[in-house]
Amino acid sequence: MAYDKFDILTSSAVPLPIENVDTDQIIPARFLKATERKGFGDNLFRDWRYNADNTPKNDFVLNNSSYSGKILVGGKNFGSGSSREHAAWAVYDYGFRCVVSSFFADIFRNNCLNIGVLPVQVSADFLQQIFDAIAANPETELKVDLNAQTITLVGTELQENFDINAYKKSNMLNGFDDIDYLLNIKDDIKVFAQTTPL
Repeated sequence: MAYDKFDILTSSAVPLPIENVDTDQIIPARFLKATERKGFGDNLFRDWRYNADNTPKNDFVLNNSSYSGKILVGGKNFGSGSSREHAAWAVYDYGFRCVVSSFFADIFRNNCLNIGVLPVQVSADFLQQIFDAIAANPETELKVDLNAQTITLVGTELQENFDINAYKKSNMLNGFDDIDYLLNIKDDIKVFAQTTPL
């Protein structure tokens, strides 16, 4: 399944300055029964967003209309815990296209890259500067340039580079998942198969 191409994203951000956010907090296990990747956004951070009677918790950031945007800024060690890919699906389905943190769990990072969510790892100092800027002004924007591999705090000189696997970067720039990538080079695969001795 192809995803939106990711080139440059400039957006306000939703701050979640909590460390060690695990995949069960991102999407609780009781919501993993669906077989399609749709609808998971409704239950993103379900137990943090809603009370037992399904009323919104006013003190949770996703229920605060002051914050919006396509970028989620999380604390250190974001996406730890189990390997469930549903956590990345929930982040994408909610509308986020980028998650920023000072450290990601490897499996969560790879799951995000597989479905079109860009995980941007920054230094602890830069992460704190982002949190401080958003706290001072919820309309603060971040500019994420995938091609240049930079993240910038818009309106300031503050910028950092981030790392990304070259293959995953190419896929995100083209809006490919792994199957799309193979389909895109199927002619090359056919030529290789025809010209390579067994």
